[in-house]
Amino acid sequence: MTESTSSTAVASVVQTAGATRVHIPIHLRWGDLDALGHVNNTSMLKLLEEARLRAFWKPEAGLSGPPTAILDALSLSAETMTLVARQEIEYLAPVPYGQRPLDVQLWIGRVGGSSIDVCYEVFSPRGDDEQICYARSTAVVVMVSTETGRPVRLTERMRAAWSPIVGDPIVYAHRR
Repeated sequence: MTESTSSTAVASVVQTAGATRVHIPIHLRWGDLDALGHVNNTSMLKLLEEARLRAFWKPEAGLSGPPTAILDALSLSAETMTLVARQEIEYLAPVPYGQRPLDVQLWIGRVGGSSIDVCYEVFSPRGDDEQICYARSTAVVVMVSTETGRPVRLTERMRAAWSPIVGDPIVYAHRR
């Protein structure tokens, strides 16, 4: 296993068994839970969104991000923005509240002309004796011009930055 990270990093890139993934630590908030004491299904989508932003958006000044974080999405002068066109999620186990961050792992399952399929697996915290996979998800993310609102082709810079994390897409077990 190889890992690149620093003390001010918002994410790390880890290669294990030939697959390279971006690992994003995501803390739960008490408000993410529902009346049954586990993370609500709608909160899970917000957690995935936070992981995606940390993986692909340039970090704030003073922080370091993974080499995949190349988008200027936090800038009002950005030429492109990302839109989620589709999202699918499969819940595998209830996520209990905990103070240590979840280990959200993501990679790209497909690269298109103007879109990517971002694949996620949400695990119990890193360092656990045995990590539990709570959920798997895929989001189709489209690059769009901020001026026209129309899809734009992925740039060579995007393709180069994201190619190390391209892997197999998720095959959902419970799809009908």
